[in-house]
Amino acid sequence: MRLYGVTGWKNSGKTHLVERLVAEITRRGISVSTVKHAHHAADLDQPGRDSYRHREAGAQEVLVASPIRWALLHELRGAPEPPLGDLLARLSPVDLVLIEGYKREAHPKIETHRAGTGHPLLARANPTIRAVASDTSPEGSEVPVLDLNDTAAIADFVLAEVGL
Repeated sequence: MRLYGVTGWKNSGKTHLVERLVAEITRRGISVSTVKHAHHAADLDQPGRDSYRHREAGAQEVLVASPIRWALLHELRGAPEPPLGDLLARLSPVDLVLIEGYKREAHPKIETHRAGTGHPLLARANPTIRAVASDTSPEGSEVPVLDLNDTAAIADFVLAEVGL
């Protein structure tokens, strides 16, 4: 599986870009999975649901299955967060995995940047960032700057980077 990341400051457009890239790249016939890193205690389950009740009772893992999808919830229960590589090993094979977040990991990335956030470019200090997708032309970028709203051009860049 080939990996490519989307990173950036909060509210810079990471999730929106990943969503658009998934749609564009799958439209081209390439299979895609995603990994999203959350810095907070993300809970995908709802209080009162059977699966939630199973976890609250102490289950280490709860697998929920239906005719249209399945999901495996794994409780860390105080154990450290697993490394990205361990999580990737759990994915089914696809052509490309888009990774949102994980800015300190070694895989190549594109940085989302919005002038209105007032944050500096991460690319200046992070050699794994290969391009910036921005709503402006940030000064001092040593990597290519792409239009944040040009999904097709960003997809072309990512696919060329990973050889697809």
